[in-house]
Amino acid sequence: MRLRSLCFTSLALAALAGCAGMAPSTPERQLLLVANDEKQSWNDAGAVQLGAHGRDSVQVIDIGSDPLAPRSLVTLPLDNTIAGPPTNLAITADEKLALVANSLNVVEENGVRRQVPDNRLFVIDLAATPPKLIDTIAVGRQPSGLSINRAGTLALVANRADNAISVLRIAGQKLTLIDTVAMGESVSHVRFTPDGRRALATKFPNHKVAMLEIEGEKVTYNKLDFAAGLWPYNVDVTPDGKLALTADNGNSGASDGQIDTVSVIDLEAKPPRVIDKVVVGDGPEGLAVSPTGKFAVAVLLRGSNSAKNAYFYNRNGSVVGLKIDGRKVTRTNEVEVRGLPEGAVFSADGKYLYVGNFIDQDITILRVDGDTLVPTGKSFGLAGHPAAMRGRLTH
Repeated sequence: MRLRSLCFTSLALAALAGCAGMAPSTPERQLLLVANDEKQSWNDAGAVQLGAHGRDSVQVIDIGSDPLAPRSLVTLPLDNTIAGPPTNLAITADEKLALVANSLNVVEENGVRRQVPDNRLFVIDLAATPPKLIDTIAVGRQPSGLSINRAGTLALVANRADNAISVLRIAGQKLTLIDTVAMGESVSHVRFTPDGRRALATKFPNHKVAMLEIEGEKVTYNKLDFAAGLWPYNVDVTPDGKLALTADNGNSGASDGQIDTVSVIDLEAKPPRVIDKVVVGDGPEGLAVSPTGKFAVAVLLRGSNSAKNAYFYNRNGSVVGLKIDGRKVTRTNEVEVRGLPEGAVFSADGKYLYVGNFIDQDITILRVDGDTLVPTGKSFGLAGHPAAMRGRLTH
């Protein structure tokens, strides 16, 4: 009787501990996708140097188990490129599927290498162990920034060389190209609003942002554009769908020593319009809004891939914090990272920021303290040069 009583007591205590949250919990997986471009570099004069294709990769990384010690799950040999905004890949909200677009290939003719548009979109099964490539879809020429709706049923891809946006149906693991929307000029990135009923496309050569209307699977461009800052390369939307921000690069994807902006678009206004421009620094390219909706970041190139004798050259780029308070966006602090920072991804809780440094082949990990960026002193080495990064869709 004594032994039986002790066993019952032990089981009861264990059950109580579990109910009280005393039992250890397994950290939630959160995936980060990194596209490494091994074809492009810059010499000391700032001139582009092209290598042969065939060495690019896409890494699937888990940042949920330990935010300060990411864990690489798999490295897939897939082509990609740094040409364009660092948003040519995306993960569905349920982390079951990922898409990666390849914009340009390097070809060699008579001993001279040059870049030519590609048209491939890779489909990755993230639920597989390890994640694996399951399909390749032909879209438009030079596919660049892309977006998946929160429902995981539709994807949009900006095709720079075709001046158009591809519309793809997602049904489980099956992707089907169902439409192409003519935009009249080159578009670098396209982003769904959280409700999936609209999308924004950056028409960067003419310094505009276009609005797309979405009903079911029908995507329509009614010629509604907003005048953003110079060369809007990248766009993101707040979780409540009230504001959109653009990274106005200022020099067609490169630094030039001039001060550039982030444009603020009021999506609730009728019609929507740009209501402010926040000065951030030289060459904002990466851009991300926190899942909290109260903070965002712009990633500055700061001439880190320019000629070393240029007056605006810096060894390292930086990240600028942006506080979001209703419709008001204000610059907070700036933190130096490493060479040629491109993509930026927040953790799902908004407490950490991951920035990919192309030249140094690593990720800088920053902590978010309210509306301030704080260096953690932690970084994570990669299998190659990070050209683009995206995390799980949170809004």
